[in-house]
Amino acid sequence: MNEIIDALKKFRDERDWQQFHNPKDLSLALSIEASELLEAFLWKQPADADLNKIKEELADVFAYAFLLADACQLDVKDIVMAKIRLNELKYPVEKSRGSAKKHDEL
Repeated sequence: MNEIIDALKKFRDERDWQQFHNPKDLSLALSIEASELLEAFLWKQPADADLNKIKEELADVFAYAFLLADACQLDVKDIVMAKIRLNELKYPVEKSRGSAKKHDEL
């Protein structure tokens, strides 16, 4: 992941865009890109969505998420692994397997 974040920062810094990459604006950009990802599926069956469009928009989502983590000095691996551990407690296998219910409904 460090290789990806370093490449994103190099791209950004070569263009003097860091001035625009504060946590608020990165969060907004992330939300907008996630919405563009949704557009790839709008009014279609999932199998009919354009895979190239999905890849392009998902890459944008990842890029802004990684840059946001970096701007907030968060380690992506640490925060994702912590969230997995939390979800393991909230969704024990014996209660949640095969269920789409929220943790407070199990």
